[in-house]
Amino acid sequence: MPTHHYTPDNSTVHSEMARKTDVPSLYYGEPRKFDPTFRGPICNRSCTDLFCCVIFVIVILGYIALGTVAWLQGDPRKVIYPTDSYGQFCGQKGTPNAKKSTLFYFNILKCANPAVLINLQCPTTQMCVSKCPDKFSTYTDVQLQYQITAAPWDYYRQFCKPGFNNPTKPIAQVLRDEDCPSMIVPSRPFLQRCFPDFITLNGTLTVAKRTHFKDALDTARSVTELRDAANGITGLVDAKEVGMKIVEDYAASWNWILIGLVMALVVSLIFILLLRFTAGLLLWFTIIAVILVIAYGIWHCYLEFSLLRQQPGADVTIVDIGFQTDVMVYLQLSQTWLIFLIALGTIEVSILIILIFLRRRVRVAIALLREGSNITPRFLASSGDAIYKVMAAEPNCMYANKTCNPEMFNKTNVSKACPGAQCTFAFYGGETPYHRYLFILQLSNLLIFLWLVNFTIALGQCTLAGAFASYYWARRKPQDIPTCPLFSSFSRAIRYHTGSLAFGALILAVVQMARIILEYLDSKLKGANNVAARFVLCCLKCCFWCLERFVKFMNRNAYIMIAIYGKGFCMSARDAFCLLMRNVVRVAVLDRVTDFLLFLGKVLIAGSVGVIAFFFFTHKMPIFQEEVPTLHYYWVPLLTVIFGSYLIAHGFFSVYAMCVDTLFLCFCEDLERNDGSSEKPFLMSAGLHSILRKTDHH
Repeated sequence: MPTHHYTPDNSTVHSEMARKTDVPSLYYGEPRKFDPTFRGPICNRSCTDLFCCVIFVIVILGYIALGTVAWLQGDPRKVIYPTDSYGQFCGQKGTPNAKKSTLFYFNILKCANPAVLINLQCPTTQMCVSKCPDKFSTYTDVQLQYQITAAPWDYYRQFCKPGFNNPTKPIAQVLRDEDCPSMIVPSRPFLQRCFPDFITLNGTLTVAKRTHFKDALDTARSVTELRDAANGITGLVDAKEVGMKIVEDYAASWNWILIGLVMALVVSLIFILLLRFTAGLLLWFTIIAVILVIAYGIWHCYLEFSLLRQQPGADVTIVDIGFQTDVMVYLQLSQTWLIFLIALGTIEVSILIILIFLRRRVRVAIALLREGSNITPRFLASSGDAIYKVMAAEPNCMYANKTCNPEMFNKTNVSKACPGAQCTFAFYGGETPYHRYLFILQLSNLLIFLWLVNFTIALGQCTLAGAFASYYWARRKPQDIPTCPLFSSFSRAIRYHTGSLAFGALILAVVQMARIILEYLDSKLKGANNVAARFVLCCLKCCFWCLERFVKFMNRNAYIMIAIYGKGFCMSARDAFCLLMRNVVRVAVLDRVTDFLLFLGKVLIAGSVGVIAFFFFTHKMPIFQEEVPTLHYYWVPLLTVIFGSYLIAHGFFSVYAMCVDTLFLCFCEDLERNDGSSEKPFLMSAGLHSILRKTDHH
C-alpha cells in the first residue's frame, strides 16, 4: 500500500482550525497538540492499573478454589431430582423412590406460587409418587366408600405417607398428623411436580370441567383458589406437550436449519468482502432494499387486513382467543394484520425521516465504513446436607421453623407443645461457615462470572481497537504497520493492560449485578399491592438500565484510548469523554447513523435468509416439496434460522462497529493533533476528510 498523507490547501487549513471542536475546550480540556514522535499504538508502554490486575488474578484463583469447594461439597442430584419431606430424591435409581419420579403436595392450597413450589419451600407434606392423581376425591369420601369396597382406598392411599393403612382413623387426626391429603385433584406433572390440570372452557378456568369442589371438612373450594396457589401455571399447562413437539421439530429439521445458518455465514462473508470494494454502492443498496421490503410488507398487510375485515368472525381480538400454539390462528384475525401494518408503517416512516434529515451524515458513516474496509452454578446451589425444620399446624407454635432432627423428633416435647407439628425437609445447607455464607458465595459467584465475561469482551474490543489504530496512525503504510497487527495488539493488551481492562469490566459487572438484583426483587413483588414500592423499583430499573448503557459506551471508548495511548483506565476514560464532548455533534449523529447502517445490514441478511426459510418450510418451493420435513410448528426452525442468522451477521458486523468507533476517535485526535499543513499533515484519507469537511459546512 503506498504511503499517503492528506495536505489540504491553506484556506482549508484555516477553516479546519476554526472547526476542530464542536464545543469550547474550557469545559472538556485542551485539544492535544502536535507531536511528531507520536506513533499511535506503536509506542513505549508500561503496565497500567497494577493493583486491579493483582486483585483480578487473586479473584480468578479464588473463583477456581470456590468451584473446587462447590464440586466437593455439592451434589447435582439435589438440583436434578425433587426432594420429599424426608430428604429423599424422587426418581433416583437405586433408591425406594426409583419409580416415583414426581413430587406430590398434600395441600397445594398452602403454596403461594410456583416459585415457592420449585424452591421446595411450600409448608405442606411432600411425597414422591409414581403418577399424579387424575380425579377429585376427599379422605371423607374414601372413608364412607371403604365400608362398601376397598378399591377407592387402594387408589387414595398411594398419595398418603408410606406405611399408612388405616382408613378408619378420624379425619381430624389424619389432617393433624398429615398422614394423608385432605383431598386430591386432577393434576399433571410439570417440572417433576404435580400441578392442578387447569383447562379453560369458554373463557372459564376449570379442573376436570369443574369450577368448585369440597375438601375433607366439607368446605367449599373453588378452582380460583388452586389457580392462586399455582399462579402462572395456567399459561404453561400445555408447555410439556408443546416442548415435546418443538424437540421433534428440531430433530426433523436440524440439517436444514444448519444449511440456513451456513447460508447466513456465506452471505455475511460476501457482504463484508463487497464492502471492501463497493462500500457506498452496497450500503445504499441495503438502505433501498430494506425500504422496498418494508413497503411491500405494508402493502401485503393492508391487503390482508382489507380482505379479513369483510369476513365474519375475523374481527375477534387477540385477547379474546388467548394463547394459541398454532400461529395460523392469529393470522386469521384482522387485528393481527392491523398491528403488523402500524408497526411496519412506523418503521418505514422512521427510516425515511432519518435518511432525509441525516443524509449527509449517512455519507460520512459510509466513508467511515469504507475506511474500515481497508483493514482486515449448579454445584453451589446443591451444597450442604439436608436441613429439617419444624412445620407447625398451629400459627402460634414457638418451635415453628426451628431446625430439628427427624430421627429424634418423636422423643422431644415439640409434639406435645405443638400438636400436629412435624419435622420435615426444608432445604440443603449446614452450620459451617461455608454454609452460613452460602448465599453470599452465590452472589460472589454471579459477580465474578459477570466480571470474567465483561473482561473477555473488553479484551476483544481492546485488541481490535489496537489493530485498527495501528493502521490509522501509521505514517508510512505499510512499513509502519506491524507484521501481525491483531496478534501484536492482543499481546500489548494482555502484557500491559490486563488491570485496566479488568477495572472497566468490574465497573460494568457491578452495574449488571445491581440490575439482576432489581429484576429479582421485581419478580418477588409482582403479587404485592404496594404501588409505591413498585414505582420506586421501576424507576431504579430504568436508571440502572441507562447507567449500564452509559458504562458500556464509556468502557468501549476507554478501551480504544488504552489501545492508542497505553494509559490507565480512569485517565483513558476521562480522555475519551473529553474528546467525545469536544466533538459532541459528530458523536451524537455520526456514531448513531453508522450503527443504524450496520443494523440495516444485519436485518437485510437475517431477513433474506428468513424469507428463503419461510418459503421452504411452508412448502412454497415446488422444487423442494419432497425434501421438506413434516413439522408440528414451522415457525420453530424458521425463528431459529432468523435469530441465528442475525447473530452470525452481528458477529461479522461487530468487528466493523469496533473499527468505525476506533477510526472515529482517531479522526477526532487527528484533527486536534494536526492542521493539514505540510508540517502537520492529516493521517486520514483524502476521501474521508473531504466528506467530513463538507459535512461540517452544513
